[in-house]
Parts: sequence; structure tokens; C-alpha cells
Amino acid sequence: MTLAAVGVFVALTLACSAAPAALLAQSTPASTGADAIARTYQPAADRLIDAALRDSAAYRRLEKLVDTFGPRFSGTASLERAIDWVLAEMKSDGLQNVRGEPVMVPRWVRGAESATLVKPRRQRLHMLGLGGSVGTPPAGATAEVLVVTSFDDLTRRATEARGKIVVFDVPFTTYGETVRYRRDGASAAAKVGAVASLIRSVTPHSMQTPHTGGMVYDSTVARRIPHAALTVEDAMLLHRLQDTGARPVVTLKMGARTLPDAPSRNVVAEVVGVERPDEVVVLGGHIDSWDVGQGAMDDGGGSVAAWEAVRLIKELGLRPRRTVRVVLWTNEENGLRGGRGYRDAHAANAADVGKHVLAIESDAGVFRPTGFGFVGSDSGLAVARRVGALLKRIGADSVAMGEGGADISPLTDLGVPGMGLEVDGTRYFWYHHTEADMLDKLDPAEVARCVATMAVMAYVVADLPDPLPRKAPTTP
Repeated sequence: MTLAAVGVFVALTLACSAAPAALLAQSTPASTGADAIARTYQPAADRLIDAALRDSAAYRRLEKLVDTFGPRFSGTASLERAIDWVLAEMKSDGLQNVRGEPVMVPRWVRGAESATLVKPRRQRLHMLGLGGSVGTPPAGATAEVLVVTSFDDLTRRATEARGKIVVFDVPFTTYGETVRYRRDGASAAAKVGAVASLIRSVTPHSMQTPHTGGMVYDSTVARRIPHAALTVEDAMLLHRLQDTGARPVVTLKMGARTLPDAPSRNVVAEVVGVERPDEVVVLGGHIDSWDVGQGAMDDGGGSVAAWEAVRLIKELGLRPRRTVRVVLWTNEENGLRGGRGYRDAHAANAADVGKHVLAIESDAGVFRPTGFGFVGSDSGLAVARRVGALLKRIGADSVAMGEGGADISPLTDLGVPGMGLEVDGTRYFWYHHTEADMLDKLDPAEVARCVATMAVMAYVVADLPDPLPRKAPTTP
């Protein structure tokens, strides 16, 4: 039988059979060329796409998750109750090897908090403390503010900062650039003698909604000062007042504190491979969220979409050569303990790392998918693009060198090929880490397309005759 004939035979088998991999094993494996992948896998890809788009099952399951349990912050009972529910639902779905894998996570508590403009007039300011910050004294910290526009501006005005509350009024450019002020602003302000620091929320669009997120203290800076985010509007207000010579004064109160680490779990479930069950394609999102909103967009939607992708593979009887494993990582938001814990449990040595064929993450919102960002070798990218072409009918066929995701970074640093689901991100940072991250921001049809996109990529890569080529691990 010629290779072309094998490809046609296998394609027809995939369209009609509930166990394509078992039949594939009886014939000569198809190559990873574009034509061979299309002939072999387009029927199965279309079945997965059709099943995902048939209804709003993923959206309804996400609705149940976020409306029942609300925000799922690390160390809280709501997160652990949500994990219990997910585990029970996965077992009901008939997924295999369902379990929670223990991870210890940080426990930061927000406490009561407020910011008030007291001079030149009284006005409540809209704020959220930043995760990991210390609190203020019970009476708060009252001081004149110094508004600066960058770290360099703060350095130039260092002599003015002592005893003041530094406000970083830095407009959003890109997340990677602007988030530096959230992460490092407190230590930069403490170095010049400030009593507290505030940032303009990291967002390109605001309706008086502050954005929280993680921050860190520089271990070389002795003083730790409170650190919080204001809305774009309130940061600009303080800046205008300063520019007119009004010398605004603010009282900041924060009851934030850090408690001992708490137990949590990564959620794991599988469709076990029929030929090489010890080789794995991992896909998932993070089940935790910040303590505001519902965490529907970030990242309940990504978690449920990955879960639904694996459920559909099982439901359609598509048994790939390798195991497809969904992981809902815990503690991505303020510690990445889940991603690191998974690495330690499943990739602690070179043999285990080598068994991970691909890691896929969805953590950019489940809006209209466009494809994937890829982390890995050029040859691996070439194969991934051929698989991505199976998604052309829903416009999710773009695969380009880019980013994977935070939770899979411990794996990609070891050389495992990685992919991050890419979507229309126009509105993502409007709602990111805010009270507005609610279910209504998502569209059921777009969620379903994200399910389809991940299901096709995960299934096909898990069933290819050869694993994706990989590059050398990142040097620590």
C-alpha cells in the first residue's frame, strides 16, 4: 500500500471509528508533512470542532463554577470547595486518573482598605491593595503625594520623595512594560524614603475600576512600605492637582497581612493513550483567581475550556497514541506554586521531562481564538503549524513563535515544547484583576471556539507518529 493510500484509509477510519489510534497502529504511520496530517486528521479535527460548537456546554459549566464559588484566591475555602467540585465533575465525566495533587500555597489576606484625598478637599479614591503588600498602621498613613511618571522621574526627584506617598502615574503601553510599576514600585519608592506607594492601574481602559495583582519586595531594600493601585482616573486627578500647585494629601489605610502557607491542589485528569500512555500532552489553565470579581475571564474560562477539550476527546472516542492530561493549576496569581509543583512531581528528571511531548496553556481570556504562540524549536514549530492548519475553518490556524504561559514555563524551561492559546485580546486588560471580571464579559460561542482549538491541537499532537522536535533546555 502506498503512503498516499494509507493516508486516505486512515482519514476515512478517523471519520467513522471511535478508536482511530488503534487502527492507525495497524498501518504504516503517516508522516508529519502538511498533506499527510491533513489527510489523516482533518476528519477527526472536524468532529471535535463540530462537537465543541454544537452547544454552550463549556460556558454553562463555567457559569456553575464562578456563580457557585466566586473568586478563588489561594489559601481560601472557596478555592478548595471549587477544586472539590471540579474533581467530582471530572469523575462524573468518565475521565481517567482524576486526582488532586497537593501543593502548599501562599496566604495573603487583603483586610479592610481605603484611600482618601484629604487636601485640598475630601474625596474617596478608588483603590485595591496589591497582593503581597504589607499593611499600614491601624490609623493609616497620611502624607502629601509626589506624582511621578517613571522610575527615572522618581530618581530625578528623589530628594522630594522622603516622607511622602509616591504615586506612579504611568500610562499603559504593553502589559510587560507597564506592570513593572506594580511589581517593583514599592521598593523603588522605599529607597528614596517614601512612606507608601500607589500606582495607576495597569490597564488601557478604565471606568473607575482599580486593578489588583502581585508585587514583590526587593530583598536588598530594608524597608517594606504599603503598595496599592488607584484607578486611572484617580491617578490622573492627583497628577493634575500637583501640576496646579495644590500639593494633595492622601490617607491610605490597608489591613493587609501574610499568613502561613496553606494546603491546596493541582487538579489532574486524563484520557490515557493506547500505545504510549507514559508520553503526555498537557493542557490547562489556572483554577485560582484574585480575590475580586469572579475570575471568569482570568482564568476560570481557560481552565474550563481545557477541561472541556479533554472531555470531548473522551466523549467522541478519540483515543490518541499518547495520554492527554488536563491540569488545572493552583496559585498562578500570586506564587506559581502549582506550575512548579507539577514540574517537581512529573518532570523531576530527564526521563520524565522527555515524556512530556507538549504543554498547552490558556490564560489570556477565552475570547475569539486566533491560534497559538509557540515556544520551542524551529522544527517543532513547523510541525505545529501543519497541525494548526486543521483549524482554518474557525480562523484559529495561526501558529507562530511567541509565548506559552506562566504555569507551563517550568516545563518549557526544561525544553518541553509549549503553546499559549492566542485570542482577540482587545478587552482582556480592561477587566484583568478587577471586580469586573465576571461571566458576562465572555461570549458562549467564543468559549466554544477556544474549546475546539485546544481539543484539535492536543489530540492531534498526542496522536502523531513522532513527538514534536524540541530544543535544548534553558540554562538557569
